[in-house]
Amino acid sequence: MNIQIFGKSKCFDTKKAERYFKERNIRFQSIDVAKFGMSRGELGSVKAAVGGIRELIDPKSRDYEKSFIAYLASEQNMEDKLLEYPALFKTPIVRNGKRATVGYHPEIWETWE
Repeated sequence: MNIQIFGKSKCFDTKKAERYFKERNIRFQSIDVAKFGMSRGELGSVKAAVGGIRELIDPKSRDYEKSFIAYLASEQNMEDKLLEYPALFKTPIVRNGKRATVGYHPEIWETWE
Protein backbone atom coordinates (compact mmCIF):
# COMPACT_ATOMS: atom_id res chain seq x y z
CA MET A 1 0.00 0.00 0.00
CA ASN A 2 1.20 3.47 -0.89
CA ILE A 3 -1.05 5.86 1.04
CA GLN A 4 -0.93 9.62 0.54
CA ILE A 5 -3.04 11.96 2.65
CA PHE A 6 -3.58 15.40 1.19
CA GLY A 7 -4.92 17.56 4.01
CA LYS A 8 -4.86 20.88 5.79
CA SER A 9 -3.08 21.44 9.08
CA LYS A 10 -6.23 22.66 10.88
CA CYS A 11 -8.65 20.09 9.43
CA PHE A 12 -10.03 17.68 12.05
CA ASP A 13 -10.96 15.05 9.46
CA THR A 14 -7.38 15.08 8.19
CA LYS A 15 -6.11 14.45 11.72
CA LYS A 16 -8.65 11.63 12.15
CA ALA A 17 -7.50 10.05 8.87
CA GLU A 18 -3.85 10.22 9.94
CA ARG A 19 -4.76 8.68 13.31
CA TYR A 20 -6.68 5.87 11.54
CA PHE A 21 -3.59 4.80 9.59
CA LYS A 22 -1.21 5.30 12.55
CA GLU A 23 -3.35 3.05 14.78
CA ARG A 24 -3.14 0.27 12.18
CA ASN A 25 0.63 0.75 11.63
CA ILE A 26 0.09 1.63 7.98
CA ARG A 27 2.74 3.95 6.61
CA PHE A 28 1.50 7.04 4.80
CA GLN A 29 2.80 10.25 3.33
CA SER A 30 1.16 13.41 4.64
CA ILE A 31 1.01 16.44 2.31
CA ASP A 32 -0.27 19.88 3.31
CA VAL A 33 -2.42 20.57 0.26
CA ALA A 34 -3.02 24.23 1.18
CA LYS A 35 0.73 24.86 1.29
CA PHE A 36 2.09 22.58 -1.44
CA GLY A 37 -0.95 21.96 -3.64
CA MET A 38 -1.31 18.99 -5.94
CA SER A 39 0.22 18.29 -9.33
CA ARG A 40 -1.98 18.20 -12.43
CA GLY A 41 -1.33 14.45 -12.79
CA GLU A 42 -2.32 13.73 -9.18
CA LEU A 43 -5.41 15.87 -9.58
CA GLY A 44 -6.42 13.95 -12.72
CA SER A 45 -5.98 10.61 -10.98
CA VAL A 46 -7.96 11.66 -7.90
CA LYS A 47 -10.67 13.29 -10.03
CA ALA A 48 -11.16 10.04 -11.95
CA ALA A 49 -11.31 8.01 -8.74
CA VAL A 50 -13.85 10.17 -6.90
CA GLY A 51 -16.20 10.89 -9.79
CA GLY A 52 -15.45 14.40 -10.96
CA ILE A 53 -13.92 17.73 -10.08
CA ARG A 54 -16.95 19.03 -8.14
CA GLU A 55 -16.38 16.37 -5.46
CA LEU A 56 -13.01 17.97 -4.66
CA ILE A 57 -14.23 21.54 -4.11
CA ASP A 58 -14.93 22.76 -0.57
CA PRO A 59 -17.72 25.38 -0.63
CA LYS A 60 -16.89 26.31 2.99
CA SER A 61 -13.35 27.38 2.09
CA ARG A 62 -12.29 30.99 2.57
CA ASP A 63 -11.11 31.14 -1.03
CA TYR A 64 -14.42 29.87 -2.42
CA GLU A 65 -15.95 33.33 -2.98
CA LYS A 66 -12.64 34.97 -3.85
CA SER A 67 -11.88 32.47 -6.62
CA PHE A 68 -15.34 32.65 -8.28
CA ILE A 69 -15.10 28.89 -8.86
CA ALA A 70 -18.87 28.49 -8.42
CA TYR A 71 -19.44 30.49 -11.60
CA LEU A 72 -17.14 28.47 -13.86
CA ALA A 73 -18.84 26.22 -16.39
CA SER A 74 -16.07 23.97 -17.70
CA GLU A 75 -14.27 21.35 -15.63
CA GLN A 76 -10.95 22.42 -17.13
CA ASN A 77 -11.40 25.94 -15.74
CA MET A 78 -12.32 24.47 -12.34
CA GLU A 79 -9.17 22.35 -12.42
CA ASP A 80 -7.08 25.42 -13.15
CA LYS A 81 -8.70 27.30 -10.24
CA LEU A 82 -8.07 24.38 -7.87
CA LEU A 83 -4.42 24.35 -8.86
CA GLU A 84 -4.26 28.14 -8.42
CA TYR A 85 -6.08 28.12 -5.05
CA PRO A 86 -5.14 24.83 -3.34
CA ALA A 87 -7.02 25.86 -0.17
CA LEU A 88 -10.23 25.10 -2.14
CA PHE A 89 -9.66 21.34 -1.88
CA LYS A 90 -12.06 19.42 0.35
CA THR A 91 -9.92 17.42 2.75
CA PRO A 92 -8.69 14.87 3.52
CA ILE A 93 -7.98 13.39 0.13
CA VAL A 94 -6.66 9.89 0.79
CA ARG A 95 -5.01 8.25 -2.19
CA ASN A 96 -3.86 4.67 -2.66
CA GLY A 97 -2.51 4.27 -6.19
CA LYS A 98 -5.44 4.73 -8.57
CA ARG A 99 -8.01 4.65 -5.75
CA ALA A 100 -8.93 7.73 -3.71
CA THR A 101 -11.48 9.12 -1.28
CA VAL A 102 -12.47 12.64 -0.29
CA GLY A 103 -13.39 13.07 3.35
CA TYR A 104 -13.21 10.67 6.28
CA HIS A 105 -14.18 7.19 5.00
CA PRO A 106 -12.66 4.41 7.15
CA GLU A 107 -15.16 1.88 5.75
CA ILE A 108 -13.55 2.27 2.32
CA TRP A 109 -9.99 2.30 3.67
CA GLU A 110 -10.61 -1.05 5.37
CA THR A 111 -11.06 -2.64 1.94
CA TRP A 112 -7.62 -1.37 0.92
CA GLU A 113 -5.82 -3.30 3.69
